[in-house]
Amino acid sequence: MRLPGDDASGLAWLLFAQSGVLTWAQATAELSPAKVRHLLASGRWQRVCRGLLRAAPDGPFSRDQQWWVAVLAAGEGAVLAGLAAAQAGGLRGSWRYETVDVLVPHQRRAADLLRRLPLGLPAIRVRRVRELPDADRQRGRPDRTSMARSLVDAAQWARTDEEAQQILAAGCQQRRVTPAEVGAVLDRMPRARRRTLIRETLRDMAGGAEALSEIDLVRLCRRHGLPVPDGQERRRDADGRVRYLDAYWRRWRLHVEVDGAHHMDVRHWAADLRRQNRVWIEGDRILRFTAFDVRRRPAEVATQLRSALTAAGWQP
Repeated sequence: MRLPGDDASGLAWLLFAQSGVLTWAQATAELSPAKVRHLLASGRWQRVCRGLLRAAPDGPFSRDQQWWVAVLAAGEGAVLAGLAAAQAGGLRGSWRYETVDVLVPHQRRAADLLRRLPLGLPAIRVRRVRELPDADRQRGRPDRTSMARSLVDAAQWARTDEEAQQILAAGCQQRRVTPAEVGAVLDRMPRARRRTLIRETLRDMAGGAEALSEIDLVRLCRRHGLPVPDGQERRRDADGRVRYLDAYWRRWRLHVEVDGAHHMDVRHWAADLRRQNRVWIEGDRILRFTAFDVRRRPAEVATQLRSALTAAGWQP
């Protein structure tokens, strides 16, 4: 929506702030009930569900509007939570959520919104929470949980362990939060699901493995009795730009590159080959694996790692 002018009405500013979604009480505080009913009858406004309106005709809801519908429909004290809250805070990713999670105070009865909302809107899952410290709240449009709390909740509510790890890794890799900040939230949530998995993922990320494939590589080394890599290594390329090696054992000068889907692109592939050549020129050994191999063929990867480390002087 466009930014209202300085002389705009309070209703115009309210609609701008809430992406065109408002409650009946908010609407009738600015307009007479008869005027609101006229706007609905004329099709200029739309009734989303009981007590909730949208200042627009029928049509698809934007993502911001979906979030506002979830928070306003859940009632007083509700805040956006989980993956939706993380994405509202700037997390990038292609995850598709089937529900929008909302937290409400525990003393309130959680509203059942599954049957109240029209088609085309994701389901809203209202969760009651006994305590939500100020540190876990984030002012926004709409109000939401903090990024660290959002990632913990998204991880514990994810459909699979792998998806939970991907969400945590993305949050730290995109510099939206640090592993320490997520760990502090987890300390306040002793009953969180996947607590052990989240803690292990945070430990791996704190050690320098930020992409999920790199986390898998660290765990593979631990399971097979191999030394853990020192983490990402900063190098300058021929153009003077700083590049990062995925995993590096400084003592044995072994560099391992874990290739994801982006490495299949011709431009990335050519750049990777030039970087690999530079590593060889400087005297380091280099191994390359696909992320699929690290995850699905760990024994083969471990065998080659052991051979390379042994050839470089490592003694089991």
